[in-house]
Order: sequence, then C-alpha cells, then structure tokens
Amino acid sequence: MKERTPASRPTEQDPRTVYQERRAARRTAHAAAERRHHAIGNVRLLLVGIAAELGIGIGGGAGYSAWWLLAPVAGVVWLGFRLDRIETERSRLERAIAFYDRGLARLDDAWAGTGERGDGFADPKHLYAADLDLFGDGSLFQRLCAARTRRGMATLADWLLSPAAPAVVRARQAAVEELTPNLDLREDLAVLGDDARAAVDARALAAWGAAPPAFDSPALLAAGRVASVAGTLALAAGFAYALAAGRSLDLSAGVQSLLGWYFVAAVVGVAFVQLRIQPAAAQVFEGIDSAARHVALLGGVLARLEMERFRAPRLAALRARLDVAGEPPSRQVARLTRLMEQVDSRHNAFARLFGFFVVWDVHLAHAVERWRLASGPKLGTWLDTVGEMEALVSLAGYRFERPGDVWPELADGPPRFEAEDIAHPLLNAKAVANDVLLDGRPQVLVLSGSNMSGKSTLLRAIGVNTVLAQAGAPVRARRLRMSPLAVGASIRILDSLQDGSSRFHAEIVRLRAILARTSPPAPSPDNTSSRDDAAPDAPPDALPVLFLIDECLHGTNSHDRRIGADAVVRSLVERGAVGLVTTHDLALTAITDALGPRAENVHFTDHFTNGKLRFDYTLRAGVVGKGNALELMRSVGFDIPSRVTRAQDDCLKGLSATVGEWASPENEDAWRDL
Repeated sequence: MKERTPASRPTEQDPRTVYQERRAARRTAHAAAERRHHAIGNVRLLLVGIAAELGIGIGGGAGYSAWWLLAPVAGVVWLGFRLDRIETERSRLERAIAFYDRGLARLDDAWAGTGERGDGFADPKHLYAADLDLFGDGSLFQRLCAARTRRGMATLADWLLSPAAPAVVRARQAAVEELTPNLDLREDLAVLGDDARAAVDARALAAWGAAPPAFDSPALLAAGRVASVAGTLALAAGFAYALAAGRSLDLSAGVQSLLGWYFVAAVVGVAFVQLRIQPAAAQVFEGIDSAARHVALLGGVLARLEMERFRAPRLAALRARLDVAGEPPSRQVARLTRLMEQVDSRHNAFARLFGFFVVWDVHLAHAVERWRLASGPKLGTWLDTVGEMEALVSLAGYRFERPGDVWPELADGPPRFEAEDIAHPLLNAKAVANDVLLDGRPQVLVLSGSNMSGKSTLLRAIGVNTVLAQAGAPVRARRLRMSPLAVGASIRILDSLQDGSSRFHAEIVRLRAILARTSPPAPSPDNTSSRDDAAPDAPPDALPVLFLIDECLHGTNSHDRRIGADAVVRSLVERGAVGLVTTHDLALTAITDALGPRAENVHFTDHFTNGKLRFDYTLRAGVVGKGNALELMRSVGFDIPSRVTRAQDDCLKGLSATVGEWASPENEDAWRDL
C-alpha cells in the first residue's frame, strides 16, 4: 500500500475559506460524476434495446446470428460495473460535501443537536460530567467527536472524564498539532462507509478474538471434508440421473439405478454429518455475528492510517503498532469482512441448497476459526490504536477550527489555576472573557452577583477549559497556566423521585464526594483532630481539587445555609483545594473574612438602560452592590411595588434580628456538631 510521508503543510489556514473551497471542489466533482452516470446510463439503456431487438430477430427467424448478441450483452455488463463505480464515487463525494457542511455549521455555531451525543458515556454520579455538559445535545462531546468507531468515541469520552498527567498531555498536544493541518486524513476518515457511526463493540470483538477455539475437533473436520466430497459427487450423480431420465444422456438402466442409489445414500450421509457438525458451526457463526458486525469500517480506518507516516512521538508509536509481519492489519480485517459476508449469504435459498451438498458450514466455520486464531489476538491492539487515533483526530479538527485558542501550560506543583481572558469554549465569539487567578493567595473566590449575571457560566467556562486542557486539547483563553487538578462541580444538582432524594440531599452528597477527593489537612499543634474527620481520605495519588460550587446549599434556610456553606468552603480550603463558590445571598460573602488572604470576593453586576436589564459579564473585585430579582420579576409582568412598605420593612428588620441571633457562635458550633 502506498504510504504518505509527512509533508510541509501550512499551519495558519482560515478554516472557513478552506472548508468552502474544498466543498466547492467536491460539488464540482459530484456534478461531473452525475453527468457521467447519466450518460453511461443512457448508453447502457440503448444497448439493452439493441440486445432485445436482436433477441427478437433471432427468435423470429430473421437470420441474425446468435453471436451478434455477444457485443451488446458484454457492453451492458461492462457498463453496469462502470455505473457501480460511479455510484460509489458519487456517494463518497456526497459524504465529503456533508463533512464540510458540518464543519461550516460548527464555524457558524449551528452545530448543537447534530452529531454524536455520547449519552452512553454519561455517569450521573460523576463529579463534573453533567454539571459541565460533557454529553448530550449541545455538549462538549458533540462538539469534539469525529470518531467513526465506538472505540474512538469511548476513548475521547474517557479523556474528558479522566485528567491525564502533564507528560501525557504534552504528548497529545504534539500529536494534535501535527494532525491539525492534515485535513485530507480527516476527510478520508469521515467519508468511510455510510453516515452512521460504526456499531463495532470493541470489547466484544477483542474478547471474541482472544477466546479459545470453538471448532477444533479433528474428527468433525475430517468427517465434514469427506461428506463434502461425497455431497459434491452426489450432485453430479443427481444431475446425470436427471439427464438420463430426460433422455438427454444415454446411460444403461443399471448405471442409472446405481446413480440413484448413490444419490440417496450420499444425501442421508451428508445429513447425518450436518446434524453432528451444526452445533459447533452455529457457535462459531453466532460468535462472529455478535462480535464482528460492521467490522468493515474498522478495516477502512486501518487502511487509511497505514498510509500515514508521523513525526510526533505518540503518533509514531501508534502507527508502529500497525507494522506487522505478513499481511497488514487492514487486509486481515478485510478477510474477516469477506468471511462475514459469506456467513450472511448462508441464508440465501440457493446457498442453503448448494451449501448442504458441499457441507459449506464446515469449510466456512474452519476458515473463521483459522482467521480468529491467527489474527484475533491482535484485534485488541488494533482497536486501541484506532480508538486513540480517532480521539486525536477529533481534537485536531477542533484545533483547526479554533485557531485563536491556545495550548495550556501544565506543570506539577502546588495547586494553581491562572487564566487570562478565559471564556466558555462552546459560546460564540462574542462571549466576554475574564481573568481568573487561584494560587493559594487567593485559594478561593466567592463570586456574588444578581440573577443571570454570568456566575454559572464562568464556573462552566473554568471547568470545561480545565477538562480540555487535561485531555490534550487547546483552550479558549489568551493564556492558561495550571497544575494538574481534579475537577469537582456542584452546579446542576437534581432531586430524584426514584432514589427518594431531595435536591438538598443530592447537593450535600455531591459536596461530600468532592471533599472526599481532597487530601486531609495537617493536624494543628494544639489539636490533632480535624472538624471534618468524618470525610474519607483521598487516595495517596489523588490530584488537588478544583471545586466549582454554584449557590452552595440554597435548598435550605438562610441561617443553616450560611453556617453550612462556611463549613464546606473552610473544609475544602483546609484540605488544599482551590476553586470558586457563587452566591446571590450577600450574607455568604462574609465567608472570606475568616479565611484572610486565602479568599477573595469578586462579583458580576448589571444595570438598567432604557428600561432594559443589561449585563456586561465582566468580573470585578469586591461584593456586588445590589440584586435584580425584583426588576426581573417586573420585566416579565409581576406587579412588584417600587418601594418597601412600613410593614414589609418591620418584617425584614425582625427577620434580620432573628437571623443574627441564630447565627451566634454558640449556634454555629451546635450546627457543626450536628
């Protein structure tokens, strides 16, 4: 197979221009293929008419020679093959056009709801997958995924769900950087097969390839081969008997009788062997049918990857797995595909009749087992290689379409997250970017702000960019420096009727799970225990936690919420975590007082312009000065008084005094003891 060596490709390309130019070229080629298909179809139809006219003339005694039919019939057959090739080319060009249509839609921010959702990889108990919208419509996975096989999708999902070490991230970055300008490879992979994703069950296929033989009895194989010879001779005997009975073949009565008896005896013998062989053969066919379905696409992906040569160490290592002695992996998988087609053809009526006499199941089952024993143990390696390559190709496509994004800098060390002009990567180009610094001073940001001011979006922007950074992808920021961090988010918490769990209960369970990922604080000299001793210790190799908590404990009353939120944040900080907590309850901003330089207040604000509420989504220091709940309620039609009445004011003062009494240090200790 011809190999492609790395070429010097431009790295700075305008993705929209490139996509539009390539789509136009594919449309031109598709139009030319349509014209060829139409012209050849007309010529073929003309030849069919000529052949029909000659056939009628020959049958009617017009004196035409039967040999005259040879040319038009041969032309019809040959043009049929040409039409098949043109239809294949036309389908490939249609898929290429669709590939660039999807790319342009992504550039227009019109990609949500198209592509793979990745729902099968979503775990509701994962510490950030649902909170950061990793899977589903409009998700990060849907934006990234260009994989054609299930193993490729699973690999990409695993990278998003599990942060990689800095060395692994740097290796992926180098691989993605080399793949980014290689649009030919991405297009070729995208147009393989049909538009549907391959349903290759990688685990089942790898397990099938490594399983012990299911058809390894020498006695059964020998009996099948003998029966195959006897059955083939029976077919010949039956044909000769039929010709003799029709007086088309001159045979003596004795020979005819012998042929008849042999036919009957052979059929009985073949049927007996078939009954003995069928269970073992059926086991072979059932295994390949359940495990190797849709394996043709795997062969196509392997064949395309075998054409490449790479410089990046990780890509070169993956490509080296495909360099095997003898047949390349793509051809071995192609042989398996042909065996699959033959297994499927057994259900054809003619194949059933012919296969009975030649005991075709024996030969086919033996061929499948020979393939499995020779190539099956390598399937797991090939699938892993394809999966990782497809994940890298997915990130390369994202990198190509986001030339303004940057590579994050990951380095071991104390917990640190330093971002300049960071924004959510799934928002459009107008999204407002902000600077965020978490390096111990401060260790936590308490983000206050009114409703709809952008607090949750900033949490998700930080979380999603952290996930991208530790998966090996570029991030949407002007600069991002960070240490390895384990994200723990409490943003989208839902109650569950089936689990009998309220929203508040679900939230405290999530907060406890985040706390469990942190390392225990060092005991103070005067107190060898910690107030959060009940929290389980993280594994010894656990990463520092980046916590993202939205409206902490807002499912309970203000008094309990303030004390509880203070305890949660204090515990996380004491255990070395960094992160953000949002609130529109200004009482919670007092959390920073006890933490000193380890905590800072920041806020988003809003303003009214011409009677309309406006947000600038710009992060500012300090506590927000006002809320907007009443203005929002008025904007949707609620009749809210513009001034607080005396009765309302007295009620608020009384409530404030009561809350102040509840929030005394004695009650705080009692709450914490509970």
